[in-house]
Amino acid sequence: MVRHQGINNTILELVGETPLVKLQKITKNLKGSYYAKLEAFNPGHSAKDRIALHIVENAEKKGILKKGATIVETTSGNTGFSLAMISIVKGYKCILAVSDKSSQDKIDMLKSMGAEVHVCPANVAPNDPRSYYEVAKTIHRKTKNSVYINQYFNELNIEAHYRTTGPEIWKQTEGKITHLVVASGTGGTISGTGKYLKEQNKNVKILGVDAVGSVLKKYHETREFDEKEISPYKIEGLGKNLIPTATDFDVIDIYEKVTDKEAALKSREIVKTEGIFPGYTSGAVMQATEQYEKLGMFDENSFVVLIFPDHGSRYMNKIYSDSWMKEQGFI
Repeated sequence: MVRHQGINNTILELVGETPLVKLQKITKNLKGSYYAKLEAFNPGHSAKDRIALHIVENAEKKGILKKGATIVETTSGNTGFSLAMISIVKGYKCILAVSDKSSQDKIDMLKSMGAEVHVCPANVAPNDPRSYYEVAKTIHRKTKNSVYINQYFNELNIEAHYRTTGPEIWKQTEGKITHLVVASGTGGTISGTGKYLKEQNKNVKILGVDAVGSVLKKYHETREFDEKEISPYKIEGLGKNLIPTATDFDVIDIYEKVTDKEAALKSREIVKTEGIFPGYTSGAVMQATEQYEKLGMFDENSFVVLIFPDHGSRYMNKIYSDSWMKEQGFI
């Protein structure tokens, strides 16, 4: 990847152009061939570097964001890390409202990056003043010269992946991709990447991954928001208890739900079989892929790309901790 060779002026020049790796052992009993897009190779170790940089640079071009300003955001951790990194390089202050579902590793990382972190309860309604959505909005209102990134309702979230992740995958697969499997949280990754790939080949199937306890799958099928679908779950950055406008549901062909336990165990299996150290959502994507295969979604000619969103180092006190896994009843 020529762009990353030689000297780079800042770490932000390393965002994007992440590798695609063929999965060898974990998929040996599945029909088709499978490839993981390793977003942990971004400098902030997740796919969120792409949207954070795109949204910030767009705000700079419009004159909304100027040196000395404060960036405010709602995050489960990864977008926050990306924004904290960008803020250091570009000279902004960074204030983050984080869900208490986020791993302690992520919270410690954000603080070490100089971000001001407000930890908020996860299991409250989105419009509850204690929710991380409302806390971020309040901080933004009270902070002069601040910009609220608002990734859940920002169309630039989709555009970032349409401009980068989609073209990268199309080029890396030489247009052979038949299916894309993506975790759906804010929806920017699946919507932007999916839109680009379908424009190149309308037959590419975009397969969403949702969490048990989230409303996205049912909303996609019925276009109805069903509060009865909402229940607490452990996976970070997957699923939602609201409907993000950064999700283009028309791009997505189908959703499959996974459980906390299955995703956690599958993350550990990826490490043991492929030597790839994935985050919790990557395990969810692998688990959903196996479920899709059992449903007959793939055949011998299928060329399936899975987006692994982040790195396992962010979950050392969660899915890679035996004591945490035992507390949850997962092992």
